[in-house]
Amino acid sequence: MRVAIYARVSTRDKGQDPENQVHQLRAFAERHSTVYEVFTEEVSGGKSERSEFKLLLEAYQKKFDLVVFWRLDRFSREGALPTLRYLKELKDYGVNYKSFTEPYFDSLGPFGDVIVLMLATIAAQDLIKISENTKSALAKKKAAGAKLGAPTKAAAVVATVLELKGEGKSNGYVTRTLGISPGTVAKYLTPSQEPQKYFAFS
Repeated sequence: MRVAIYARVSTRDKGQDPENQVHQLRAFAERHSTVYEVFTEEVSGGKSERSEFKLLLEAYQKKFDLVVFWRLDRFSREGALPTLRYLKELKDYGVNYKSFTEPYFDSLGPFGDVIVLMLATIAAQDLIKISENTKSALAKKKAAGAKLGAPTKAAAVVATVLELKGEGKSNGYVTRTLGISPGTVAKYLTPSQEPQKYFAFS
């Protein structure tokens, strides 16, 4: 039997690391079968656009027999219906699923769909609660006079951008040299400093 592993965290701060999940998931898979592939990512489970998750769903067609994940909310926090749809897709292709920390929840259980509905609904509500708490904390900081948003670049960096552009350096050279994004470079340029686009007409 071939097993695919899916591990996800929302962010690496607060001690989160997908490798913490992978270590035990891999050990479980190797005890019972062969590891087909490990899919890991750092992204909210409430998003459908998850690159590794999409690769997992594209790869399951007759390529592996079981997908194992740490907990259902690591697999998806999009809500009951989307989660059920994903799991049904797996089953339609003959792929079983298993939650490592929820032994009562796997595709072989007699009440699998009912448990999925319950757990997926709870996971989605938890995500909403986290979002509301974050918004509340930001509103509190704003009311206290804290400046929100991405930090601005230091004056020295801005000066260096302008200096390099004044020497005729390309935007690509500036981004590589200073380790900043193209958007940041463009932000501090005057229209005359931005690269011109020329169009040829036949």
